Amino acid sequence: MTFGLTAMMMVAATSAQAESVTVAQRSVADEKAVFATVESTSVVPARSRIGGTIIDLDVREGDAVTQGQRIATVADDKLALQLKSLDAQIRALQAQASQAQIDFTRVEGLVERGTLPRVKLDEVRTALNVAENGLRAKTAERAVIQQQTEEGQVLAPAAGRVLRRQAVAGSVVLPGDPVVMIAQQDFKLRLRVPERHARFLKAGDGIRIDGEAFADGKMRTGTVDLVYPQIEDGRVIADARFDNPREYFVGDRLRVWISGGDRTSFVVPASYVLTRFGIDYVQLKRNGTIANVPVQRGRPLPSAEQPDGIEILSGVRAGDELVRP
Repeated sequence: MTFGLTAMMMVAATSAQAESVTVAQRSVADEKAVFATVESTSVVPARSRIGGTIIDLDVREGDAVTQGQRIATVADDKLALQLKSLDAQIRALQAQASQAQIDFTRVEGLVERGTLPRVKLDEVRTALNVAENGLRAKTAERAVIQQQTEEGQVLAPAAGRVLRRQAVAGSVVLPGDPVVMIAQQDFKLRLRVPERHARFLKAGDGIRIDGEAFADGKMRTGTVDLVYPQIEDGRVIADARFDNPREYFVGDRLRVWISGGDRTSFVVPASYVLTRFGIDYVQLKRNGTIANVPVQRGRPLPSAEQPDGIEILSGVRAGDELVRP
């Protein structure tokens, strides 16, 4: 009986220790709020490779496209006429090549029998070679025109979303003219940081995106990818990668929290803070008694050790022992 009572007391003491935390100062990032703009990593134009008239345009603003997808067709009536002309010339050359082959075979037999001199064989052989080479040249020329016709298809140079159309069906375009502008799907955040805070900013720093910009109210995170070594209008430009880029529109303005240096603060688990009638309290253990002490709550400061960590601005001091309510 005594052993069981002792074990119960040990379990209770262990539970009490597990339900308390000692307040200690820790270094935290002194975050500053700046505005950032969602931008595409690059905006690339889908260009026409030939001149002509756009006969169809299959996309509109906001459509998602994949790399190599056909988005428009450019036609040039002159190419069709050139193909017909070359087809007629090729048929004529094929007939000439066939006749030259017949003449060569006939003369070759007569030369073997000694009826005609060998010089005549050389003449018809030359005529045959000229006819065959002419046919190959026209065939290659037709292949060039055929390739130009196929290049009338305007293809997406990269996967992404259509930002704007530069032309409509029926428009006349020249070789190299942009038909649509495509924003690559890999978005980035373009930060403009006041120069007084820029000295604390470096590649690899974490950022927080304010949850007020989202329907669920949840905070998003990101990482600074590049800090540009130039100041424009008193601000330093930086690019950041961020979570869930598909939730944004190009040009969105978001409030972002960046590191403005380090400072010390008190961080405790949020479960140790009790709110009553709009006032925040913690249960403080002193001299064997527990008292409710009002505190001023700060912003959330989650970490690996305290996923629900929250900053306490006033009401506690280092060494205080808090008890879970």
